[in-house]
Amino acid sequence: MLKEERLNYIINQINIHNKVLSADLSVQLNVSEDTVRRDLNELTDSGQIIKVHGGAISKSFHYPFSEKEVYKKDAKKEIARKAIELIEDGMVILVGGGTTMIELARMIPESLHCTFFTISPLVALELAENPSLDVNLIAGKLSSNSQTLVGAQVINQLSEIEPDICFLGTNGVSLKNGITDSDWEVVQVKKAMIKSAAETVILSISEKLDSSQKMKVCSLDAITYLITDIDPGGGNLEKYRKKVKLL
Repeated sequence: MLKEERLNYIINQINIHNKVLSADLSVQLNVSEDTVRRDLNELTDSGQIIKVHGGAISKSFHYPFSEKEVYKKDAKKEIARKAIELIEDGMVILVGGGTTMIELARMIPESLHCTFFTISPLVALELAENPSLDVNLIAGKLSSNSQTLVGAQVINQLSEIEPDICFLGTNGVSLKNGITDSDWEVVQVKKAMIKSAAETVILSISEKLDSSQKMKVCSLDAITYLITDIDPGGGNLEKYRKKVKLL
């Protein structure tokens, strides 16, 4: 594979999954980890990604309010629009982090009066702009990679609430492996969020379908709805219908 092809592949994987690991890229691209590190350095120097220990992350994690940095923004707005349909007045709602959750927070109408809990300071700031919402930011250690709060303190607090519904993003969705991620601490928090909620909704751009990361959050049986940016009656989603409700 030519260098330009490698760089394009890396950017595409970061855009889709938000984070990539050097070891995984080495296998996928069939090159040494030294070559991957040089590629990541070049992409970082050109301002296209942010290099972190063991890999790289999307710039949208660090610059979520910069419209030009958000990958598939229109698709994420469509997902958020569908998710709003599940929210009812008076609900207690738990939300994760990420750019799709920020779009969801921005779209909640002032006619809805709900209580929100979130592990994302960035999502909390967006929710706080809506005067009809009671917003609670769960305290914990801030992960620089995910821009969400993680750790035992977060998990303990999650065990003390019983939200009506939980909205979560994901790095991978597949029939075989379910909902997956690449960050161990994030996985533990997501498990606790799912356990606390009466219903769980996964929000995912369609490009993440049929993809898996190294760490499992839960099986598809553990979630209630899967919301993507494509028609729920489309062929790509039909095989998921027996496991989850589609929007």
